[in-house]
This record gives sequence, structure tokens and C-alpha cells, in this order.
Amino acid sequence: MEARDAELKKELNASLHARKELGEEYESALVDSFLEKVEQRLDGTIDRRMRRHMAEQQMVVARGSRAPNSAVDSWGERFGFGIVSLILAIPLSAIGVVNADLPGLFVTWGGIVGVNAVHSMRGVHFGRGRNRDRKSEWDD
Repeated sequence: MEARDAELKKELNASLHARKELGEEYESALVDSFLEKVEQRLDGTIDRRMRRHMAEQQMVVARGSRAPNSAVDSWGERFGFGIVSLILAIPLSAIGVVNADLPGLFVTWGGIVGVNAVHSMRGVHFGRGRNRDRKSEWDD
């Protein structure tokens, strides 16, 4: 990684040096060229990460086990999310009351409860207990 950063730094220095020699009229072309190189580097990095992630997912599916960082949340994450939502509920409640009185408060708390309910249900798969051996048309 450091070698790649050094290479990118060398490219930047070369672009800056070329700008000094060529003048400001070539500045946009030099910047575009450097940004294109950065974009290519980012595309390559994203490609590698996506291929690695897909390979990991295929291995998990092939082994028939859950992913190590699957959608099953830890107690601490759920607790933290609840605390943060309660802290944010104070200013949101004030905004709701100022703008729409009591109905605004009800709408605000309905949204807070809804967000927490959806977050707590994340990872729960309804209907998966029945027909486990039956494959759907979406399965590979």
C-alpha cells in the first residue's frame, strides 16, 4: 500500500512540476490527467475489494454457515442505538411540538418507535422456518 501511495505522490509531484514548466494554460489538462490516474487507482481498489467480498460470501454459502459479520446484532449495538435514539428524541420532540403541537409530538414519537422497531427486527427472517428444503426460483 505504501508503495502505491509513493507512486501516487510521485505522479502528483510530476504533475506539479509540469505545471510550473508549462504554465497555467495547461493546468486543467494536468489536473484532469492526475485525477484520471487517481480514479483508476480507486476503481482498481474497489474492484479488488468487491471481488474479495464476493469470494468470501461464496465461501460462506458453500460452507452453509452464517457470515462472521452477519445481520445478527450484538446486544451492545442494539442498546447503543436505543440510547442514541432517545437522546435525539429530545430535540426532535421539541421541533415536532413547535411546528405542529401535540400531533407533531405523536408523529415524531411514532417515527422514533418505528425506526427502533425496524432496527430491532433487522436480521429476523419471517417464514424461513417452514419449507427449508424447498428452493425458490430466486435461489441459485
